[in-house]
Amino acid sequence: VWAFGSSPTHGTNILMDDTLPSEVNKTLLNGCKSSIVQGFQWATREGPLCEEPVRGTKLKILDAVLADKPIHRGGGQIIPTARRTVHSSLLTATPRLMEPIYRLQIQCPGEIVDAIQPLLNRRRGHIVQDRPVSGSLMSSVKAYLPVLDSFGFETSLRTFTQGQAMVHSVFDHWDVVPGDPLDRSIVLHPLEPSPPPHLARELLVKTRRRKGLSEDVSISKFFDEGMKAQLNQPDDNDDMMPLQ
Repeated sequence: VWAFGSSPTHGTNILMDDTLPSEVNKTLLNGCKSSIVQGFQWATREGPLCEEPVRGTKLKILDAVLADKPIHRGGGQIIPTARRTVHSSLLTATPRLMEPIYRLQIQCPGEIVDAIQPLLNRRRGHIVQDRPVSGSLMSSVKAYLPVLDSFGFETSLRTFTQGQAMVHSVFDHWDVVPGDPLDRSIVLHPLEPSPPPHLARELLVKTRRRKGLSEDVSISKFFDEGMKAQLNQPDDNDDMMPLQ
């Protein structure tokens, strides 16, 4: 293991050296280790989809061809090259967007627990635990709700239950957003809610638009023409979508 990213101390991504001494000049590679690690941490701090932190990836260095002259192995050459290599690797590994999930603790009378589930369903939430509170007629409900769909939930809950329910929310974990963010066949209609398979694409487009980026990820920014031609070659065992 060479490094963790994007934080060197508690990052959720791993960079590993998996090269063989018989195939790679280890002396030259180790001399560039610091620059490669900087490029890796930069790439995982600003991912290729939305320029947001990357989570839960393991990258292995399998091969490296380095120039013999030290002037061609400086940080100015290695760091951006390592960053572009990490981004291109992520784009060929079916990347997905992740979203934060709230853990909700709802206190309410036991007879209205069943009425809470439809409110959560409309916001992609669900109940994971329902238990009575000892010595009372109240129930304690534990549920998960995406932060993206949580705005206005407390008001809706209190209105629907006529003030009988109280909710406390806290961040719990990250989860994958449904759908493929790179699926260009998805058509987004303004002012219309997207079905679950289209959510990742909608989130990608809106996030990039908010940041002033192009609405789609430009493959040519990360792949040269030779690599694109190689990836577009048909494979007998795999049905890949051509890179554009």
